[in-house]
Amino acid sequence: MIEIIFYILSALTLGSAFMTVLSKNPIHSAIWLVVSFFSIAGHYALFNSQFLAMVHIIVYSGAIMILMLFTIMLMNLNISKEISKPFFTKLIAVVCFCLIGLVLVSALIQNAPAVESYVATGKDYQSIEVLGKILLNEFVVPFEMAAVLLLMAMIGAVLISKKDKTTA
Repeated sequence: MIEIIFYILSALTLGSAFMTVLSKNPIHSAIWLVVSFFSIAGHYALFNSQFLAMVHIIVYSGAIMILMLFTIMLMNLNISKEISKPFFTKLIAVVCFCLIGLVLVSALIQNAPAVESYVATGKDYQSIEVLGKILLNEFVVPFEMAAVLLLMAMIGAVLISKKDKTTA
């Protein structure tokens, strides 16, 4: 059953990733990217890493995609104004993509797995309870500093993007 879910999630991830790249409308492309992020979070859940799945949904599907959508909408991209690329440029891009893919596949085939044997210790280091205890006991200061840094970045982004109301 898990194997079937894995194949369905894999097909969904690959299909939505292709639609992200092939979609002409930037808003549709961003929505397909959200679908791809959710299916990747499903893979994390299959690996019994619920915390990583939830963080992936919150951070990538939530925060980053909202920022990307706001950026796309602020840039006011219009498809009718876009110039079509010449065929030669598209051909070079496809050839470069295939060569990079070939290099990555050959590197993956030649390398052996880093872990040759897995020994179960009985401790679950991926559980939310253990991560919460570590995060809020040992790493509470860096955790709070990261929260303040993100808050300052959000305030700075709002102030930079704010239009000046004074007119001459």
